[in-house]
Amino acid sequence: MNGTEPALIEDLAAIAASQTKAARFASALGASGTAAFVSNATSRVALIRNKERELPVTIDDGGYGRTYVASPHSAYVLYARDEIDIVGIRRLRRAAHGALDLLDRMLRAIRINQAVHLDNWLLSTNLHGTWDGKGLPQIREVLTRRFPEHFLILRSLDPWSCPQLLDAAKADGWTLLPSRQIWVTENLERDWRPRNDYGNDRRALAKSGLTVEDLETLGPADAARIADLYHQLYVGRYSPLNPIFTAQFMAETARSGLLRYRLARDENGTIMAVAGMLVRGQYLTVPVLGYDLSRPKKDALYRIATFMFSDYAMERGLRLHSSSGAGEFKRNRGARPVIEYMAVHAGHLSLGRRTGLQILARLLDTIMVPMMRKQGW
Repeated sequence: MNGTEPALIEDLAAIAASQTKAARFASALGASGTAAFVSNATSRVALIRNKERELPVTIDDGGYGRTYVASPHSAYVLYARDEIDIVGIRRLRRAAHGALDLLDRMLRAIRINQAVHLDNWLLSTNLHGTWDGKGLPQIREVLTRRFPEHFLILRSLDPWSCPQLLDAAKADGWTLLPSRQIWVTENLERDWRPRNDYGNDRRALAKSGLTVEDLETLGPADAARIADLYHQLYVGRYSPLNPIFTAQFMAETARSGLLRYRLARDENGTIMAVAGMLVRGQYLTVPVLGYDLSRPKKDALYRIATFMFSDYAMERGLRLHSSSGAGEFKRNRGARPVIEYMAVHAGHLSLGRRTGLQILARLLDTIMVPMMRKQGW
């Protein structure tokens, strides 16, 4: 290995010796096991060091039914099946399920879940911060030598938050798979604050009697409550393929500074709404959002949770990546849609596996993208 080649670090002691956020994240997951933090993930964790930059790496050798943050099969087959039920598609429902059955068989045949994810924080959105893709070809070479039978994957690429990284992946021969439609806001002061809906969100908090707090550490009771509120919404209401974050995950991400927690308590000190925010560079997204679903709709807890993270971003002049779903709600607050991609490298794999990937890319471009734009996925 020459002095400029990226290094793949798999030894936990060596990972723990570094003090970067990526190393602390990988070390914590490696020490306790991924499932202790994300209960429906079983990935092994490593670290890539490329000059001064360190990136977490997750490794999966197969298996199905796990969260889409580490399973492309779940992202493109199982979650799509859930979406058919969630959005209530009736026309062409049978045809859609039939197409997904064929896709299921094809992705299993090419072993799509035998995959190494680069810069993967096991979050619904992996913001890539200031990484512009420098060193990507060299990182790819290191990973393909170590994992010659695995697809290489970079999630959460889009032309808004990481245009240079997206271009670098294209230039290095990665295949771009459309993954979802996200909602983004460039300038919250200009595009979000003047909207009536923003004012309604602010007034909902003022009328609620709830007290807003920013916490840098989470005690066991708060961590458990936050995990429960998140679970109620993203797992109970939406899909068990969303990452199922544990109380240990909440506590560790607060302690390490990976996520910043803003929450609203009632007069008894009970957390009623929470926003766990990831900030990288000038971008903010909210991988942990939750509120008490047992409360009546008039309590406007979703509006309050939205106000907490949008106001946090506005206070700091950050650009807001508000993930996917709830398109009308987000559009009414000034967000606009952008297509997000998963980049996959398969140049080192067999012809059959490469061909299957190319078929998937064509299907997604011609069928899924129009549906995402229409349905707001």
